[in-house]
Amino acid sequence: MLIRTEAPVDILAVDRLLKTAFETEAEANLVMRLRENGNRTFSLVACTDEGEVIGHLFFSPVTLDGEDLNWQGLAPLAVKEEYRGQGIAQQLVEEAFSSLYELGYPACVVLGDPAYYSRFGFVPAETHQMRCVWDVPAGAFQVKELKPEEFTGRTGLIEYCPEFSDL
Repeated sequence: MLIRTEAPVDILAVDRLLKTAFETEAEANLVMRLRENGNRTFSLVACTDEGEVIGHLFFSPVTLDGEDLNWQGLAPLAVKEEYRGQGIAQQLVEEAFSSLYELGYPACVVLGDPAYYSRFGFVPAETHQMRCVWDVPAGAFQVKELKPEEFTGRTGLIEYCPEFSDL
């Protein structure tokens, strides 16, 4: 398996993956809109040795109380069904965190299952007095520092790109 930066040639394969990995096409449509509007910060694909795209993760900018701090939102993360349970998502996320940090992105947020995302080092946003605009279950909105002490002295409302409001 190879993990690499998403290339333009991957767009249709990623779109197919997202349409099959989720119950609806909302995530696939979101990724397309984010790309079209220039709100793709960074994305990775996992490929088989034959080049088939079997995993994908996508990052877009978020703000804290309207301030752009170079923080990123992880959404979506997907692995083709028959390849799940093999650690592909873990490898994608670990590679992404390393790359994001090297590129100067100091923090990441995610909205998802706390039991799943806590294994990647995410903690409930409320731990740092941070929240998102949506009414979500306690612990579902999570944050992770990629740069030590990035959250020190910071609290408030984290907002995703406007495309997320259309979901």
